[in-house]
Parts: sequence; C-alpha cells; structure tokens
Amino acid sequence: MTFIPTHEVRNSGRRLPPWFKVTMRQGQDYQDVRRIMDRLELHTICEEARCPNVWECWNNRTATFLILGDICTRRCHYCAVTTGRPLELDREEPLRVAQAVEALSLRHAVITSVNRDELEDGGAAIFAETIRQIRRLTPICAVEVLIPDFEGNEAALALVVVEKPDILNHNIETVRRLFPSIRPQGKYDRSLTLLERAKRMGARTKSGLIVGMGETAEEVREVMRDLRAVACDMMTIGQYLQPTKQHLPVARFYHPDEFAAFKAEGLALGFSHVESGPLVRSSYHAEQQTSLPHA
Repeated sequence: MTFIPTHEVRNSGRRLPPWFKVTMRQGQDYQDVRRIMDRLELHTICEEARCPNVWECWNNRTATFLILGDICTRRCHYCAVTTGRPLELDREEPLRVAQAVEALSLRHAVITSVNRDELEDGGAAIFAETIRQIRRLTPICAVEVLIPDFEGNEAALALVVVEKPDILNHNIETVRRLFPSIRPQGKYDRSLTLLERAKRMGARTKSGLIVGMGETAEEVREVMRDLRAVACDMMTIGQYLQPTKQHLPVARFYHPDEFAAFKAEGLALGFSHVESGPLVRSSYHAEQQTSLPHA
C-alpha cells in the first residue's frame, strides 16, 4: 500500500494543500471492477471525471456507472467529461449495467449519465430501463440515480421517478451567481424545480455542491437554504479540483474545518445527511445513506 504524493492528486499539475492525500492500491477488488467494466464495455464517472476516490471506491467494489455513452452535449467549465456529438443510443446498455451490478454483488448501485439534450426525453427512458434491469437481476440492490435536468421536462423526470429509485440525486453544482458562467446550458432555478417536482412525486432527493470556484461561504449557505426550501433530503459538498489547464482554475481551497462547519450548518437546516469534505463527490459513501430517514 502506497500513498500518492500530494502533488499527484489531479489538479492540472498544481501542488495541493497537505490534506489532499489518497491511498493508491490496485488490489484484487480494484482489478475485478476494471475487468468487469472492460468486459461489459461500460463507462464509469470515476474515470471520465477523474475522481480522486477511485482507488478507495473500486477497492471496496463500488463504482458509479456512466450511462448514455461517454460524450456529453453540454460544456460545463469544471467537468472533465468529453463534450461533443454523442453516438447512437446503446439499447443493451441497461442490461450490461445490471450484469455488472450482479457480477460485483453490489448492495448499492449509483447510476449517472452524460447530458443527452438531443434526445426528446434526455435519456430518461434508459435510466428507467437500467433501474428495471438491476432490480430484475439483483432485487436486493438499492439503486441511486444521479440525473441531468432533462431540460426541465417533467414527463421525462416522471419516467425515472415511477421506477422508485431509492435515492434520486440531481446536483446543483454551484451557487446562483456563478451558475450562468460555469454551467451555461443549465439553469439554477430549473435544477431546484426538478428537485421540488421529484420530491412531490415521492422521491427521496439528494443534491451536490462543488466549492472553490469563486463562491463565498455565505453563497454556499444560500444554496443549502434553497435546497431545503424544496425539501431536499441529503447533500454533498466537495472541493473543486481543476482537471486540465483548459478548465476553470481553482479560486480557493477550503480547509477541512470549513467543510465540517458546512456539514454542521446543513444538519441544523434539516438535511437528514450531509457528506462534506475536500475529496467528497456526489456518490461518495452513498451506500451508507440508503437507510437514512427522509429529512
């Protein structure tokens, strides 16, 4: 077992603060995850978004599946996923995801996707089919979906919610002031409306925020309050890391004590769970959140 030196944690080559340390270990479980993903020709957000927790998660036999291909129709200035014109839909993808869940003996599966704005339903039907296939092959597995905004299409959202995912996650990602410049093809209020609608449809909801892109601490608290105003149950808060020199530079590194303070404030606002820390991402420790009560 070896530790990756601080400067080797991905941040476009910049040296990071001393609290950014991850354990690099390619054990048997890590190798099994890679082998299964390669064999079934599946993508993971762990790899596409260059997640710093891939070593920990894969060694725990967990991974976040990326469906609807690996090419996104949007260009968010913090995200490492490839932008371009997507390929045709792979109708067999939901079954292969379910086969991977079965092969890994998962008890909690997280499914996310690229944006597919060229599709009428934004890919919602593929999300729904993926949930169905997982439950058919591994009925005891909890399913968490991390969905795009479907361009505000309520019918598309309903296609996913009707399958009763254990957790429905949609990340707000940044604060209201920065949203137009950082997520130019999204809308802050549209994301809040999606979470409100999902909650009204009966879903347990979750959202995530990335800090360090130029927001203030008070703006972080404003996001928390906005999410609780639409009865969002759970929240994640993590540090932004610049994936390449072409992406938005880091404006500020938050200290672990600040993340702890955000967690305490979020819990005081009524979230049933707040996962907050420098290396936290939206599916980090997700399996621990399934049994939590609604906020």
